[in-house]
This record gives sequence, structure tokens and C-alpha cells, in this order.
Amino acid sequence: MPARPATERPRGEPTARLPLRWGDHGTRLWAASWLVVGGGVSIAGSNTEALWVLAMGTAAHVAGWCILPSAGWRRVVAVAPSTLAMWLLLAGPRFVIVLVAPYLLWLLVRHRPPLAAITAVPVVAAALIVGNAFGQDYARMLPALAIVGATMAACAWAARLIGRNR
Repeated sequence: MPARPATERPRGEPTARLPLRWGDHGTRLWAASWLVVGGGVSIAGSNTEALWVLAMGTAAHVAGWCILPSAGWRRVVAVAPSTLAMWLLLAGPRFVIVLVAPYLLWLLVRHRPPLAAITAVPVVAAALIVGNAFGQDYARMLPALAIVGATMAACAWAARLIGRNR
């Protein structure tokens, strides 16, 4: 299916108006979201006995950031800090606070206005609460990621609404 001309694309989403060299906005956004999140979860779930999971998760995470529809420089800026944050999750649930960095990078890559950064406050609060409640118990990493991830998703939608209203 050919991409719609820039004049016909939706007004609410800034990245939907960008001219893409390949693919369409919706497919690239969907695939990139799955790769970024799935790669991050794979990284956090790896251990010394399954280093291939770490390698595959890192590759998926990086690939996801690279195919997100956005201005190229924004994706380049996001890849390394986000990947480092995912690797820091290997230390356990206490370190879920580092997920604030990929969240803020997501806002940058999705072309959200600077005011949308205020939506990071609930992410910080959730990460601090979960980190203190779950401590260093790595067995509780998946629930910790689920709670903070759900908070991040809700805040990303709030940031989108802020972007639409500006």
C-alpha cells in the first residue's frame, strides 16, 4: 500500500507527517514498539547462563529504536542511553528507576513538546515505589517491569494528549 502524501496524513501525530524512505508510519511504529519493549524485557531477563538472550535482546532493542518513524538525529540520540539503561536493569528491581531515561527518550523520538516531560513524574514515582518494595529480589523483576511499564504506557498516552493540545 503506497504511503499517503504528507498533506493527507493525520494532524495529531507529528511523526505521521514525516516523509519516510521505506514502509508506512503505522507498521514501523508497531514493529518498533514491539522491538524496543521486547528487547528491553529480554535484556532484563537474561543472565550469565543465557547470554544469547542478552545479545538478542540488545539487537532487538537497538533495531526498534532505529526503525521508529522520527527525525534521524532523534533516533541516533536515543539508542545508546536507552540500551545502557536496559543493561542497568540486570542489577534487579531496585534499578527500575533507570526506565525514566528511555521514557524521556521516547518522548523525544515521538516529537512530543517539552511540556510533555512533566509526564515523567508518575514514572519516577512508580519506579521509586516499586524499587523500594521489591528491592534486590530478582525473582520479582517481571512484576516490577510490568508495573513501571504500564505506568510508562499511560504517561505516554498523556504526553500524546499534551502534544495534540499544543
